[in-house]
Amino acid sequence: MSEITLFASDHNGVELKKTLISHLKKLGHICIDLGPFNSKEKVDYVDYANLLCKIIDNGDASRGVLICGTGVGMSIAANRFEKIRAALVHNLSTAPKCREHNNSNVLCLGSWTTAKQDNIEILNLWTNTEFGQGRHVKRIEKLSKTKENTIVFANGVFDILHTGHLELIKFSKSLGDYLVVAINSDSSVKKLKGDHRPINSQEDRKKILLSLVDVDEVVIFNEIDTKAIINKIGPSIIVKGSEWTADEVRERDEISKEIDVKIFPLVKNKSTTNTIKKIHNLQTWKKNDEK
Repeated sequence: MSEITLFASDHNGVELKKTLISHLKKLGHICIDLGPFNSKEKVDYVDYANLLCKIIDNGDASRGVLICGTGVGMSIAANRFEKIRAALVHNLSTAPKCREHNNSNVLCLGSWTTAKQDNIEILNLWTNTEFGQGRHVKRIEKLSKTKENTIVFANGVFDILHTGHLELIKFSKSLGDYLVVAINSDSSVKKLKGDHRPINSQEDRKKILLSLVDVDEVVIFNEIDTKAIINKIGPSIIVKGSEWTADEVRERDEISKEIDVKIFPLVKNKSTTNTIKKIHNLQTWKKNDEK
């Protein structure tokens, strides 16, 4: 089933709103018109922006389109809401970029500033473009307000720390007040990585992580998966270093919908495995050089 798209406007956007809704419905989209429905009766754009954005802010819908004469008033009103990322778009190049780079969930259009056919194409580009994830994730999260008394959870082996680990930890702490890092016990690491791992013991790994200013607590868990430790800690936010999307990780790890899942993109060429390979290659080179 297609994602639901909410629509609202002021009196200057009523006709364009009708056109855009009709267009999307022909493509199989589900659209909800929040009004107004009469272009002759003047209304305040703020009221309709608030109506649409409250629905998205409450989690009852995920995206919407706001229209007024220029789109400026709608965008200003919409971005007052915490979970709204409203993009004012007057051209075709901005439409996909505000989705790919900024993960905008509200599109603001101008009925005076942009031709009808261009607004249709802008809507097409916006609705058909996915958020790019990757490097854009941590930039988007910096726009979010840090919630008070929020427990953030991150997990991993953290055997030999590298810059990828440090960036993930810093990002995780930026999301809340209290960062708990869960590390695999030595026995579970062997099950995951083989008998040659870990390089450092669980107690040494714990001490090193606790020395970092962004880490508030480190817990050791024996299980292969994190279900039990997550239930025990009860975090508000879980951070995963992954190439998967948040929805894919939630389904894979069976994470409750009450917990926010944030994805930190894997740092290219930064991993404990690569570090160990470099050390091994260096040792091999030294042995060959000594012969």
